[in-house]
Amino acid sequence: MPETESEVAAARASILAHPQVQSLVEAARTWPGRVLRRHNDASHPLYALSVLADFGLRRDDPGMTEAIDAVLAHQSTQGAFQTLVNIPKAFGGNDTDQWAWMLCDAPTLLYVLLAAGLQEDERVQQATQHLSKLRYENGYPCTAAPELGGFRGPGRKTDPCPIANVYALKALSLLPDPMSHSAAHAASQAILGHWEQRETKKPYLFGMGTDFRKLKYPFVWYDILHVVDTLSRFDFVHQDPRFIEMFQTITGQADEQGCYTAGSMYQAWKGWSFADKKNPSPWLTFLMLRIIHRVSTHQSSPA
Repeated sequence: MPETESEVAAARASILAHPQVQSLVEAARTWPGRVLRRHNDASHPLYALSVLADFGLRRDDPGMTEAIDAVLAHQSTQGAFQTLVNIPKAFGGNDTDQWAWMLCDAPTLLYVLLAAGLQEDERVQQATQHLSKLRYENGYPCTAAPELGGFRGPGRKTDPCPIANVYALKALSLLPDPMSHSAAHAASQAILGHWEQRETKKPYLFGMGTDFRKLKYPFVWYDILHVVDTLSRFDFVHQDPRFIEMFQTITGQADEQGCYTAGSMYQAWKGWSFADKKNPSPWLTFLMLRIIHRVSTHQSSPA
């Protein structure tokens, strides 16, 4: 439905007024909140920001201006927006708190800014250009800011990093013409190739086994709903047999009413419907219905 419809406007207003959403806005306004020590820390304000972006909040919504301005305040000379991180010496860091970027956080911040409506902001365009330049022919590698020294994840330097490609694709999907970006094609192929070789390959220790197939939200780490939701934004993958296999792996988890229930959850999000493994979640069901709509818009649904 168009955003101008009264029903849509009322639904959006109810989201903005919801106490749980307001608590997320307060968390986002504390950015950076605290130092980020691991990128799958679902309680970090980074994911309060990304969930608010998923919910459709924009810069001019109450409380969001302060959060967005706090993110914009820290941009690297290369163009990527920065997070306050601490990388242990054991992983090539220096055990100190510092503003820096990695491909497992910078694309998420770019996604947040693009979703907030800042496509025309010069700083955001600079970050977009930087992201596009980082990809290899086989997708996005594990890459970090020069000041982080020798930091790199546990994998071969030339291998694409699965989660970096998911994060990058989410940001690229919000550009004016995402289908034309060669980076989007390369990143998509990196993920689809991982699914094809899932029995033998675990790049950077990311697997696609039993845990990967459990429905989980927020979109923090590498799991099937995060991957399929991201890939579904690009219509050139909809007829790919590997995408269809992943898609059907999810649709096979629907109940008789076509609703979806979380198979895994983050304790930090306990109390939200998508963090309830016993009852169907309206939000997870909505996410899947949106994916199905995207796919069926370009072809007959592979379900």
